[in-house]
Amino acid sequence: MGFRIRKSIRLAPGVRMTFSKSGIGYSFGVKGYRVTHRADGRIQRTASIPGTGLSYVTTSGGGGRHASQAAASHAAPVRRSPPPAPPVPRPVKPALLAPKGEKELYHALETRDAAAMERVAQEHPDVALAAETLAGALELSAGDNTRAKTVLEWVFATGRDPAADAFLRKYVSFELQLHVATGVTASLPLARDTIGLALAELEQATGDVARAIDVVEQLEPTTYTALSLAELYTVAGRYDEVVSLTDSIANQDDATALLCVFRGIALREQGHLDAACDAFREALKSKRRAPVIRHRAWLERARAYEADGKRAMAKRDLEHILAEDADYDGLAEELAKLG
Repeated sequence: MGFRIRKSIRLAPGVRMTFSKSGIGYSFGVKGYRVTHRADGRIQRTASIPGTGLSYVTTSGGGGRHASQAAASHAAPVRRSPPPAPPVPRPVKPALLAPKGEKELYHALETRDAAAMERVAQEHPDVALAAETLAGALELSAGDNTRAKTVLEWVFATGRDPAADAFLRKYVSFELQLHVATGVTASLPLARDTIGLALAELEQATGDVARAIDVVEQLEPTTYTALSLAELYTVAGRYDEVVSLTDSIANQDDATALLCVFRGIALREQGHLDAACDAFREALKSKRRAPVIRHRAWLERARAYEADGKRAMAKRDLEHILAEDADYDGLAEELAKLG
């Protein structure tokens, strides 16, 4: 599978040599921009906004698509995405002399017929990617997760990006709403990364966390893929990777605040209680963050305080949650443990 912690050596300020199974690579750059010559011969350029978790990556040379680093979460109650709205056709329609497959797929889109889309995919390979992508989205909308998973697995396995598909670009207006991690939901276009996140969610819902991780590790390193991978890594107990991936994270918005929570959880599970509380403190630095994220930070910090024998401080954090949400899941049990 993709993400692995690799050993690296600092050769000079801004210059590192990295050792992995595939060979030796090296990178150089400054804060916010880095060029990496990877062991497989590819050159990766990463531009980022320090402290936000946001980055833009381009890759050239070499071969194949590989994973990129992301970030981390803990075993929170699983909250699945609401069924998305079905795809909507744009006002433009196929011309009189348009290919038959294009016309048939457009008609299936107008009637929202997922079965017809899959038939079009079988009969007209030139529009198969668009047809299966739309069928998967419709099946998600209808709540047919089993069929949606099968179709989206095929789309993802092609390695192609639906965002570049001519039919989808011309005829379809649609965004998929996905639950990425506790407290973070996003409306995303029909693109490869969106398909991957949706597929990972379906894999996690069936209990196949390893497969979900494998999928997300293949996506571009955006904040959303980072959060998804973070949650999965922590569910799998891969705390070393959580700590590594959230190194130097700062509370800039809801997403980065949540990443601070994930870091605190991982450090706590490793027994680094003071460092864990520092991460939770960073997560709670701003009162403008979503309540669900602040509540999670208080809950997880309370567990760290309890593990450190600081029961009064643990109880205080739980009472912060109680003051805002008396029905918070599991809060009564946590308070009872503290007496």
